[in-house]
Amino acid sequence: MFVKERMTKQPIVAAPDMSVPDALNQMRQQRIRRLPVVDKGGRLVGIVSDRDLLHASPSPATSLSVWEITYLLGKVRLKDVMTSKVITVTGDTPLEDAARIMADNKIGGLPVVDDGALVGIITETDLFKVFVELLGARDKGVRVTLSVPNTPGQLAGVTRSIADRGGNILAIAELAATDQANRQVMVKASGISRDEMVAALTPAVIAIQDVRES
Repeated sequence: MFVKERMTKQPIVAAPDMSVPDALNQMRQQRIRRLPVVDKGGRLVGIVSDRDLLHASPSPATSLSVWEITYLLGKVRLKDVMTSKVITVTGDTPLEDAARIMADNKIGGLPVVDDGALVGIITETDLFKVFVELLGARDKGVRVTLSVPNTPGQLAGVTRSIADRGGNILAIAELAATDQANRQVMVKASGISRDEMVAALTPAVIAIQDVRES
């Protein structure tokens, strides 16, 4: 799965000369938290977040009048407050790489570029939606969390045990456990009862940590 399959195409953008108040209004109206800044040729030159714009606004403790604040803030342009060194990805970047880049850099969105031109944006909300799908959160079934040895073939054994009982796997995920010798696995399946799921998996795993219908 790649960024181009989940990104927002033709995102809302701003020009470098847009004022901070206009950018804030646009964000509020469109319910977005970041604006890519592009030049007249559509090439990405920066990005601003709502936090950047709020930090550019005067403190409530200022002695200036509201008219003075409005006048001065209207003179501040996005090119004065935007982040110019933008971290970007391409449409062919794997989704997990985009998620890692966001997590490592503590950012909530990545502009997607093609030869310098902005073609989309991928955000944490897009990745949350993928997370929901991967874990089968919208599908009804039996969800089990279990511990298996950290050795080859364990997932195959788990899936085979469920299939032998007529279960249809909706989602499966493997994570590191606190003990390096083991792995934690979450598996969700339909077409199988809670008791049948437990009976199928008990011989194939170290321990069943949680089982529920969801």
